[in-house]
Amino acid sequence: KAEKDHFNAQHIANLLWALAKLVDNGLELEKTPKLKQVVAALLPHVTSKAESKEQKDRFIPQHITNLLWALAKLVDNGLELEKTTKLKEAVAALLPHVKTKAESKEEKDHFSTQGTANLLWALAKLGEAIELNLIKSTLDSLVDRIGENPQFSQQDILMSLWGVMVFCARFYLDSGNNDKHSLEKHIGELFSRLENTSPGSIEDQSIIAMAACWLGRACPVIPYYTTNTSQSQSTFRDHLQSSFPSLKIEEEKSLNSLPPVDLLLSEYNMVIDIQGPSHYVSGDFKTRNGPTLLKIALLQKLGFEVIEIPVRKLDDQDSMQSVIEQIKTKLAVPPKAYGSLLQNSDEGAEDEAYVTADEGGEFSDDCYFTAEEYVEEPTEKTKKRNRRRKKSVKTAD
Repeated sequence: KAEKDHFNAQHIANLLWALAKLVDNGLELEKTPKLKQVVAALLPHVTSKAESKEQKDRFIPQHITNLLWALAKLVDNGLELEKTTKLKEAVAALLPHVKTKAESKEEKDHFSTQGTANLLWALAKLGEAIELNLIKSTLDSLVDRIGENPQFSQQDILMSLWGVMVFCARFYLDSGNNDKHSLEKHIGELFSRLENTSPGSIEDQSIIAMAACWLGRACPVIPYYTTNTSQSQSTFRDHLQSSFPSLKIEEEKSLNSLPPVDLLLSEYNMVIDIQGPSHYVSGDFKTRNGPTLLKIALLQKLGFEVIEIPVRKLDDQDSMQSVIEQIKTKLAVPPKAYGSLLQNSDEGAEDEAYVTADEGGEFSDDCYFTAEEYVEEPTEKTKKRNRRRKKSVKTAD
């Protein structure tokens, strides 16, 4: 109680950044319960400092960037925050600062190109932990900076492209798949800046493939995806097949150069996604993260019905049979009612039988990847910003 007010904005930002960096470089959260306690103790300070009239102006752009990157990285690596309440409160307190700093004539140039890309990545990664109405105006301020700056590196563009696609996916799903959002123009702009590049990693190739799919263009790369079938997926597939012996079920199928889907029922244009904890923010089985939302939106744009099944619904025979019975009801509809699969273009997609996560809500109580990202290391003074060392950090699959 006597010391807590001595933590200033920079101390908190540096501490959380350092903890996230340790975890991202191999420190196992499950073996370090004290680390979880430290994060849980620091998050209320983020909220209180960000909301304090006396302290809020002490958050500089680098603090905000590092804090949001750290929070996204910690939950991406398995940090479980009960019902994500503290996380959501901290993020909600920081978002107004992003908008204010990005629009301020004095401050906006203090967001480096790397910092802007990191922000978009982090905000997108947190998925449904951020309410759309809280982020709309902030996104415009951030994305406009990308268009204004020709100095973005290939990696910054890839990260930004992925982030913009995630938010377009959220708006797409939120609107019932009907309305285009103004952010979509930036997908084409960023994609065009990558046309003459040679992406090396599978993550980078996958981002380009997804952007081409979203735009309805030919994919300039053919990613080679490795597959990993979980025991839950195999068990469910076997039960589904035994219930419907004549049903054609394909596993780990890549559609339109997108990352593989778990199960494909091609006769019905239906995809079944078995969603483990990594598909949700903090593994809470409620708050879907950015990669999951983008995956679902892309599949729906191709004309597929997406059935989301949280893996916990497959824990026992009774609950698994209940899921199969619900799928049986859907399969009672003749396959021809679903229309044709759109392989190379989303033209005419509005005529397809799209089903949103909410419409398929019986199963909704999450290819998982991101771009590599670069991290701005904390420094004592803003004037040292240009001397910061950059490191490439690959995110977890």
